[in-house]
Amino acid sequence: MIRGLVFDFDGLMVDTEAPALESWVEIYKDYGCDFPVALWSLNLGGSGKEFDACAYLIEQIGQSLDSSIIRARRWKRKLELVEGQPLLPGVNAYIIAAKELGLRLGVASSNTHEWVAGHLERLGVLNLFDTIVTANDVTHVKPDPEIYLTAVARLEVEPEQAVALEDAPNGLLAASRAGLFCVAIPNPLTRELPLDHADLLLTSLADVPLEELLAMVAARRHEMSNGSARS
Repeated sequence: MIRGLVFDFDGLMVDTEAPALESWVEIYKDYGCDFPVALWSLNLGGSGKEFDACAYLIEQIGQSLDSSIIRARRWKRKLELVEGQPLLPGVNAYIIAAKELGLRLGVASSNTHEWVAGHLERLGVLNLFDTIVTANDVTHVKPDPEIYLTAVARLEVEPEQAVALEDAPNGLLAASRAGLFCVAIPNPLTRELPLDHADLLLTSLADVPLEELLAMVAARRHEMSNGSARS
């Protein structure tokens, strides 16, 4: 029985990742450099420390730059691009359906509480979640399972009673390690990344209503259980 639904935030609920990418691409272009999207993608859903785009830029141009100025400029541009971004297709319908079904709702993000809660408040859905777990609440972010373990503990459900909705490998790995059923809904930036830890793969939440997804989860678990029994 599924009792909890846990959303990732960036790239899953709101398209913050395309603006994050575009803000760096613009800066690199100003310096005559191509932005290394494949390297930057290592950060998606993680701590953001997997690849340092500012340090890489300085290395590429071979001259010193004030990294604080570069980072501040990039952050300002990212905020401009993210502001006004809506919930991604199907997200609001899932939130409404989950409340109607009596599921406990959570958000598990490696970003900051200020970032996640600020956007959820802007979009009018903040008060619909039972818990929001961010980098401010844990010692280790994704792909470590701590964020998801904290989320299910706060929701008062067991890991096997919860479904994680994720878009990127770091988040899927974290949820899988925590024992949740993992559903991948990749966006254009994460579609080509390895999604091996997903138990199910969807193209969009708008394509599959929540009740249908829960039936798919039950069927997939039954199939996995039978497979384990046969082995």
